[in-house]
Amino acid sequence: MQVQIRLATLASLESIAQLFDQYRQFYGQQSDLGNARRFLQNRMEKGESHLFLAEVDGCGVGFTQLYPSFSSVSMKRLWILNDLFVAPAFRKQGVAKLLLEAAMAFSQRTEAKGLTLSTAHDNLSAQALYQQSGFRREEKFQQWNWYQNT
Repeated sequence: MQVQIRLATLASLESIAQLFDQYRQFYGQQSDLGNARRFLQNRMEKGESHLFLAEVDGCGVGFTQLYPSFSSVSMKRLWILNDLFVAPAFRKQGVAKLLLEAAMAFSQRTEAKGLTLSTAHDNLSAQALYQQSGFRREEKFQQWNWYQNT
């Protein structure tokens, strides 16, 4: 299996939207392909995210999405690896690792401080991949969130 990883463009929006919709369903959301497409298109057109698409024989099989942030202490850009998804039929074949490597290379090319991400406590396979790839679990800071009721 030959996997190609490339930076997504609006030309690949339909392929990524399909995967993004599956990703959201994985996290318990209802399928909403139209809004998934609009959401991604807005992020891409406004330069608010960068998406990498994994393809096999021209078909999208996975993606990762990076959002920009900044580190005030280091005075550098920081990328939030917010989404990483591989279609079920292509899992355990190295696709996630290739997507992660593409995100890491992008971080280096943009001279960012690095990548930051969160994952579920019970997502042990993702945690193993991140650890093998050089990520370290945050021990110094606690993460806190505030969300509006929506």
